[in-house]
Amino acid sequence: MGSSSNKKLTSASALKALKAVDRRLSKTGLSHTKRHQSSSHPRNTSARAVRPVRNPSFARNAHEDLITPAPPPRRATNGVEWLPVPGWDFPWLWAGFSTRKGGLSRAYCADDSPGLPAVAGELNLGITATDDRENVLRNRHLFAEAVTSDPATPLISLRQFHSNRIVRTSRTDAARNQPHKADGQITAEPGLLLAIQTADCIPILVADRKRRVVAAFHAGWRGTLKRIVETGVGQMRLTFGSDSKDLIAAIGPGIGLCCYAVGEEVLSEFDSQFTYARELFREVYDSDPVRRKYPMLFLTQRAPGHSPIGPSLHVDLIEANRRQLLSAGLAAASIQIVGGCTQCHPDLFFSHRGSHGYAGRMMAAIGIREARKHRPS
Repeated sequence: MGSSSNKKLTSASALKALKAVDRRLSKTGLSHTKRHQSSSHPRNTSARAVRPVRNPSFARNAHEDLITPAPPPRRATNGVEWLPVPGWDFPWLWAGFSTRKGGLSRAYCADDSPGLPAVAGELNLGITATDDRENVLRNRHLFAEAVTSDPATPLISLRQFHSNRIVRTSRTDAARNQPHKADGQITAEPGLLLAIQTADCIPILVADRKRRVVAAFHAGWRGTLKRIVETGVGQMRLTFGSDSKDLIAAIGPGIGLCCYAVGEEVLSEFDSQFTYARELFREVYDSDPVRRKYPMLFLTQRAPGHSPIGPSLHVDLIEANRRQLLSAGLAAASIQIVGGCTQCHPDLFFSHRGSHGYAGRMMAAIGIREARKHRPS
């Protein structure tokens, strides 16, 4: 009698422990494989019976359903086309995102080939082995002029390496031979433009309306995983006493959910860091262009070779960084998404993925306008 009761208690305890394991696994999107137990083999409850299985609980979308329109650029008097931030009409603030239009570079012009008429140059703002350095430096002056009306405004960039390192920038940094190695910068000093280079990664600009502090962050998937935006807002609080309720942010053009296919390892990394990670991922399939152009041909049958292609796993870095800004205390209404997938709009943006690594660089820039000096009467 005692032995039978002990066995029942042991079985009940084991079942309770197994259910606890199930609950923990389900929180991470995992489950264990259930195996039938034979009455003649009661020891089938070994650890080998528990095996992680990925739970594919993602919404599915067609690629074309996720494409967002690119905003119309503003054309400066010097010919540069750039994107201001809607609603950021503060007289003390400079801010904007470059496009590939309106510069002097020809290294990445798609139609720069023999037999074609001459075309205007492009606004490559990255120092690369392919482009002429002097053209790039002149492009940077053109972009600074488009944003601030003064080509001499110092435009300070970084040596980016997909980190969460953030530096405090001052005017002396404009004269450095080698830029700081970091992926974010902050300042309260007027007269400077803080710049971040991108060609698919997500640029984020942040401004403190009360204390007049500005910041720029570069967030690829690794920087997003390392919470560079949350870290950056924390640095603004620590260094300048910023309050999150006074902050505004703009997320610029980058590769969108429509195009950013990643592997399972990226999903696993995000799962390990964010409770909402799975809300950032979708399964996306590509439809055949013939099917899209002639939908009536496929109403009653599906021809071989014209079915949806995929799906592949995609991540939404724009939403991931918006979530981080919310976690850092910014109000949802204080966050602007400028929009435009860099890969979907090759006429407007450079895209590292879209051009298989052969791409120029764009910049996101933000700065504090210097107070106007009044002449004595």
